[in-house]
Amino acid sequence: MVIGDSATMWNEPYLETCCRSALHRLCLAGAVGRPAGQRDDPCLIRMEGMGFVRDNGQGRFFVTDEGKARHAREVLKVAEGAQPASARHG
Repeated sequence: MVIGDSATMWNEPYLETCCRSALHRLCLAGAVGRPAGQRDDPCLIRMEGMGFVRDNGQGRFFVTDEGKARHAREVLKVAEGAQPASARHG
């Protein structure tokens, strides 16, 4: 997908600004996940239904591979197949 490719964007569910922020916080949480009971629970639950987030059943949310890809494209603005600047070596 090319950034700004409107044909592809219309085939993906829309993420509100609050959901993009919640997805970013979840990605920053890494392997420890994000605890339930936070103000962004509605966004995390909504994105769980989209397949971007999973609830481990023990009160923590984790990002899925689909969520990581969406985060890279929409939040970090990385084109498909490219690495974010923070992941590049050199």
